[in-house]
Amino acid sequence: MKQTLLIGLLSTAALLATTTAFAETPAEKGLRIAKAADASDMGYGDFSSDMKMILTNRTGNSSVREMRAKTLEGTNGQGDKSLSLFDKPADVKGTKMLTFSHGLKPDDQWLYLPALKRVKRINSRNKSGPFMGSEFAFEDLGSQEVEKYTYNYLREEACGQWKCHVMERIPAYKYSGYTKQVAWIDTVGYRVTKVMYYDRKNALLKTLTATGYKQYLGKFWRPAKMTMINHQSGKGTTLEWTNYVFKKGLKSRDFNSKSLKR
Repeated sequence: MKQTLLIGLLSTAALLATTTAFAETPAEKGLRIAKAADASDMGYGDFSSDMKMILTNRTGNSSVREMRAKTLEGTNGQGDKSLSLFDKPADVKGTKMLTFSHGLKPDDQWLYLPALKRVKRINSRNKSGPFMGSEFAFEDLGSQEVEKYTYNYLREEACGQWKCHVMERIPAYKYSGYTKQVAWIDTVGYRVTKVMYYDRKNALLKTLTATGYKQYLGKFWRPAKMTMINHQSGKGTTLEWTNYVFKKGLKSRDFNSKSLKR
């Protein structure tokens, strides 16, 4: 009996030593979760949706824009491609935004302005600027490739009806408008529920919340609403998403900067 107990104690000690030796650092754990979240959304192919952009100023007055969006999933190490088209009101009708997402390489982004009848390429140094007067910056609009950040796991805590991983994401690409982001990602579906953005002075700039998630094709989670609040200006922007349609058969030729004028 003593021999069995001794063996058991030695086995436990060996297991603890092995666990300690291979314990993840906060950076390793954060990266692992980021990779798992990325993998959980692979295979959607493409999708389209309708969207409302609601702009709210510091006094609470708001205006509404109606848009359509479509996204093509990246393959062979390439990032996603996305296109947003404004339909209403008349002063922004026909405006188009095209984004080719990358990792550490700056995203390629083009903005077509119908009033000027020209395509404007967004300079990589200006990605922190506001998109169409909203509280979303140009750099917020690209897909969140894993390589764009280094990570630091902070904790696990309740987030509404779920439990969330809370982790820092520090931009690894040049010219970001943020020193860091703190993201809440649910532990089961890897749904991003909240992101806090810190400016270049490391002060809290704005907070994004995502709600109304629904699952499509039995795997892919998408929110119904995303709200960005700018704590420094008092302004806010809400994006409301409807009519998600997956696997439409979109191709790379549907995301061509040279055809934005059409």
